[in-house]
Amino acid sequence: MTLAIFGGGLSTAAYALYATLAPSLDKIAGALRGETAPGRPSPLASLVRAERRIAVRRWAGSAVPAGSPLRQRGAA
Repeated sequence: MTLAIFGGGLSTAAYALYATLAPSLDKIAGALRGETAPGRPSPLASLVRAERRIAVRRWAGSAVPAGSPLRQRGAA
C-alpha cells in the first residue's frame, strides 16, 4: 500500500519536473556548459554601464557654487 502511494508521488514529481524543464532543456544545458545566449547582454555588464552613468551624472552635477570661489591659502 505505501509503495503505491510513494511510487505515485514519485512519478508525479518526476512528470512535473520533466514537463517544467523539457521545453528549455537546451538553454539549461548551455548555461551549465558556460555558453551565453547570442544577442543577450550579460546582466553584470549592463550593471557596470549603469553604475558608470550614475557616477558621471553625480560628478557633473556637483559643480562648485558661483558665490564661493576657491581660494588658495599660502603656507605660513
